[in-house]
Amino acid sequence: MSALPTTGREWHLVARPQGWPTPADFALREAPVAEPGEGQVLVRNIHFSVDPYMRGRMSTAKSYVEPFELDKPMQGGAVGEVIASNADGFEVGDHVLHFLGWRQYATVNAKSAVKVDPEAAPLSTYLGVLGMPGLTAYAGLLRVADFKEGDAVFVSGAAGAVGGQVGQIAKLKGASRVIGSAGSDEKVKVLLEEYGFDAAFNYKNGPVKDQLKEAAPDGIDVYFDNVGGDHLEAAIAALNLHGRIAVCGMISQYNATEPTPAPRNLAQIIAKRFRMEGLLVGDHYDLQPQFVEEVSAWVRSGELKYRETFVEGIENGVEAFLGLLRGENTGKMVVSLPA
Repeated sequence: MSALPTTGREWHLVARPQGWPTPADFALREAPVAEPGEGQVLVRNIHFSVDPYMRGRMSTAKSYVEPFELDKPMQGGAVGEVIASNADGFEVGDHVLHFLGWRQYATVNAKSAVKVDPEAAPLSTYLGVLGMPGLTAYAGLLRVADFKEGDAVFVSGAAGAVGGQVGQIAKLKGASRVIGSAGSDEKVKVLLEEYGFDAAFNYKNGPVKDQLKEAAPDGIDVYFDNVGGDHLEAAIAALNLHGRIAVCGMISQYNATEPTPAPRNLAQIIAKRFRMEGLLVGDHYDLQPQFVEEVSAWVRSGELKYRETFVEGIENGVEAFLGLLRGENTGKMVVSLPA
């Protein structure tokens, strides 16, 4: 057996960003690696996730989750290999999903780790299509937005890890029309040619309201919001009577230093009697078994496609996160750590 590592690198938040984060807000530091105590495992991380919600954790504003602490390692989803175990049910060589990402090695309480099978699906998919983003898409569309067969669905940020899955699930469940927005012509092509959307547009090519009206001449019944701002305003304008909006994220506002004006047409909620509800995946883990069973079958059959954008090396972790905020990913953004 090879000797266990005594140190490893990990990313710390060292300043709270004002507006857009910059590399100066973070530091990559060498830190001691603790041997696993009773009920713990030591994991060599293979992939870790960067996600839009992490921007909120860099602020001290009151939210649904505690902020990252300064000068301590950040957290997030990760998959890795157990290299030492002091916990029943976990052996060296097992692969686990846990929440201590942003670092090379993690000493994890076994109760907080879930074994995953690299033979059943690539390890990275447990951070994306079969992980938290996938469940977010599944629960948000089917439960929060109360999707019904025949609905017309609009998804913003549709080339991201959540949005791309929302649109495809809607198609598989019998949507009459699925429309997506994305930030480049290349991403629009992915939505149309690979994910099977009925219509898609590059929101940088013109007003969202005008492009959505052209893509959905008969209006929409469901809007899955990942962007907020002008996208939400446009969706409200396009909503049919008794439409539903599931608000998953508002990435257009995460780095704003001033309040954003849109949506300016929220009063339409009265005439259209639409319903708008926020979405936190943590409220819907009771759907996890159903989600894994249904979505993994679609992935295996090829009915549901997914994309991943890999950035290699822990030293590039912050750049991967900043790239995510800039929209440089198609599908799930993943940081991979070579052995």
